[in-house]
Amino acid sequence: MKLPVIRQFYQNQTPENLEKTLDVLESFCEFRGTSEEDLNVAGELITNICGALEVHANVQNGMSEKDALNSFAQKVLGSIDK
Repeated sequence: MKLPVIRQFYQNQTPENLEKTLDVLESFCEFRGTSEEDLNVAGELITNICGALEVHANVQNGMSEKDALNSFAQKVLGSIDK
């Protein structure tokens, strides 16, 4: 997870575009010929796209961009600690 990437995706892409890209990446990961390295890269992109989607949703619900980004980061870090 990289907050600058999530911010870039949030600021420059619509939720619809992000969802379409997410569908493509998930499909790519299901291909049995996908290498471990490719899966790691795709997984990182998926995490960043999901973060941008969550930031879009939180901002739409009234949260500031900064707070929405920090909220997602805390959520991810909190799940890692468990």
